[in-house]
Amino acid sequence: MDDKIQKAIECFKKKDWNGAIDLFTSVLEVETDNAEVYNNLGLCYANLQDDEKAEKNYLKCIELNPKIPQCYINLVDIYYKQKKFDKGINLVSYAIEMLPEDLIFRHYLARFYMEDAKLDLAVDELNYILEKQPDNYDAYYDLAKVYFEMGNYDSAIENFENVLEYKDNNELIYYCLAEAYQANDEIDKAISNFLKSIAANNKFHPAYKKVGILFMARGDLDDAIEYFEDYVKFDIPQEEKDKTAELIENLKKKKG
Repeated sequence: MDDKIQKAIECFKKKDWNGAIDLFTSVLEVETDNAEVYNNLGLCYANLQDDEKAEKNYLKCIELNPKIPQCYINLVDIYYKQKKFDKGINLVSYAIEMLPEDLIFRHYLARFYMEDAKLDLAVDELNYILEKQPDNYDAYYDLAKVYFEMGNYDSAIENFENVLEYKDNNELIYYCLAEAYQANDEIDKAISNFLKSIAANNKFHPAYKKVGILFMARGDLDDAIEYFEDYVKFDIPQEEKDKTAELIENLKKKKG
């Protein structure tokens, strides 16, 4: 059987999914309780986009051995993709029961709660993770996104700032932080962080539009025009280019 499993793994590495399925299936004819092989079969079917058979094999793996973390993770990917949030929540809750020390499952649970609009529950899970792993910047990021969606902009800002302690010079984090400051009516700080986003990545075009709008709202027309003109140089939809070009012309007329 070891020889067949090795050949199946070689097929898997070559992306010969059907060949791997045939070999793994023949192994199960003899080793009917081999949980790892069921997990590998699930991966093969998932790569063939046959989610139904992939799910069936993952569930069999979990039934035989509920202590294999990767099998839960593989099945989570299917439920997340299919937006089957109830199934995902039930699966991950069981994984937490079986593998309580593995905090990745609490993070998956938080993300299912986020997608299912159960934001208070997501906050609880993310705070639990951060109590155990105070340097988990992914948890800070998700917590910031949840607080932003809840309208708690002060807490969103605090958690985006926490992310920057670990992921400095990141255009997306600066951008998200700027949006939180903007929503919190702290316009100068919003502008500052949109500009930091551009400094971190001068090809990150959404920040050009955002900072242009804020400069325009503040009456800084020269700066607004400058960033709008930079914005239209990017590969954005033609309709967006035309609208922005029209706005630039209007601003120039207004400026006289």
